Amino acid sequence: MRKILGLTTAAFISMTAVASAHFLLLKPNTDMVGDGQSRTIKIEAKFTHPMEGGPNMPFKIIDSGAVINGRKYKLHWKKIMIPAMKGSNKKAPMYEATFKIRRPGVYQFYVNPSPYYEPAEEKFIKQITKVYVESFGLEDGWDKPIGLKAEIVPLTRPFGIWEGNTFRGRAYLNGKPLANADVEVEYLNTKGVKVPADPFVTQVVKTDKNGYFEYTIPWSGWWGFSVLGDGGKLKYKDGKYYPVELDSIIWVKAYPKPREVR
Repeated sequence: MRKILGLTTAAFISMTAVASAHFLLLKPNTDMVGDGQSRTIKIEAKFTHPMEGGPNMPFKIIDSGAVINGRKYKLHWKKIMIPAMKGSNKKAPMYEATFKIRRPGVYQFYVNPSPYYEPAEEKFIKQITKVYVESFGLEDGWDKPIGLKAEIVPLTRPFGIWEGNTFRGRAYLNGKPLANADVEVEYLNTKGVKVPADPFVTQVVKTDKNGYFEYTIPWSGWWGFSVLGDGGKLKYKDGKYYPVELDSIIWVKAYPKPREVR
């Protein structure tokens, strides 16, 4: 969900508030494994604002796995404390895992995190997140759901994507297509991209009445798509109940156009 960062009085006065979105980042070191390459995948999970480069926020992983052809393999995570913001003494966790490819095919990696309470919005945010790794040329199964409570099923093959390709997906919540939902899109800003105005930080499209959405990826890099859903209410430590935003996220990598066609 988009929020306004830095909603202090000073921020209002200076009009420097920035709109950005929460994203659970789930990123492997590669989205394709071929002959002659290592079978070991390194994957990281971080709860952050990807276009802004932070802040990083606390979360726990309550379930995760690598799924291929209906079979689930466990992921073993290592918790690492990192600065919540660059130069900050405040720390937030990120997680790293390694996974060895057992057999050729498409692996769907997923993380189901604990809900995060966002005081600025007085709600919980829970983001069930997926990313894909194709291995050794077998591509079956990328368009199949794996039974998550909130899930994006890609209609565009989620690997081997060029910049400029249109990514299409269908959002589900509790097994049913999620109609007329906001879809927030952000770039994992590893290149120091500067935006000309706040609305460029998070792109927003909508699902249609059947849960379908699409977005054309403007440049290369990792891109996250987050479909916002309603997850009911949860009790916070103050004894009050607050709404839960239950999001489904998918990450895809777009590759630069070949030099010959730029």
